[in-house]
Amino acid sequence: MPKMLFVNLPVTDLAAATRFYEAIGFEKNDQFSNEQASSMVWSEAIIFQLMTRDYYQTFTSKPIADARETSAALFALSRDSRDEVDAMVEAAAKVGGTADIREAQDMGFMYLRSFADPDGNVFEPAWMDMSAMAGA
Repeated sequence: MPKMLFVNLPVTDLAAATRFYEAIGFEKNDQFSNEQASSMVWSEAIIFQLMTRDYYQTFTSKPIADARETSAALFALSRDSRDEVDAMVEAAAKVGGTADIREAQDMGFMYLRSFADPDGNVFEPAWMDMSAMAGA
């Protein structure tokens, strides 16, 4: 079995969260989705499992953090171009996210911006010129 990453996130509104993640480029896998969770595929190896807060709570005895108030993780997502970085941030803003929660970073060989999803989870779409990195 290939190495894979499954990220489980609690969400306040599953339908709205599903629409948000579809708008920024994830694909819903109906086979592993139901009224409690949406399986959102980023790549063959990376899947975000959006879970209602009640369902998420069945996996932990700890309190569920409010990502609008605390930070436990930042999710960086690779993109193939600067334009794709910009498009993802703009799409996030159109479907209930908050664009540019910190200033964009442009280092020439690397470009990234950030946004928060409707639940406050922070994402950083990033493009990197790997050929420029090889020469560094």
